[in-house]
Amino acid sequence: MSEYNSWNQKIIDEFRANEGKVGGQFEGAPVLLLTTTGAKSGNRHTTPVMYKQGEGTLHVFASKAGAPTNPDWYHNLVANPTVTVEVGTDSFEATAALLPREERDRVYAEQSALYPGFAEYQEKTTRVIPVVALTKAG
Repeated sequence: MSEYNSWNQKIIDEFRANEGKVGGQFEGAPVLLLTTTGAKSGNRHTTPVMYKQGEGTLHVFASKAGAPTNPDWYHNLVANPTVTVEVGTDSFEATAALLPREERDRVYAEQSALYPGFAEYQEKTTRVIPVVALTKAG
């Protein structure tokens, strides 16, 4: 297991053991667990990500801390938009959809105002960080 996967697994374990609450760098931040299906492998992958509550949807940000490439989970949900979301003690299937640019810009600006690290991530990279809407299935 890579160092990154080990770090993620600790957060996942803490999330599930504490009804969706985690400490460390995510202390007090809205975090959900996003489970995607691998675009190439078909394996299920769970990743902790910060989110923003929208109207009837949750928004997640493919920031990868400002890296030049999108995170693996983003590529997975583009290929397979049916995902599993865990928020607190709730778990549900959702459909992932990329926000159009104008809406993306608005939601990303709101997130950056709440959590300035997101503005820093965008400044560090030349790519436009995607924002994905997760809408509960059914």
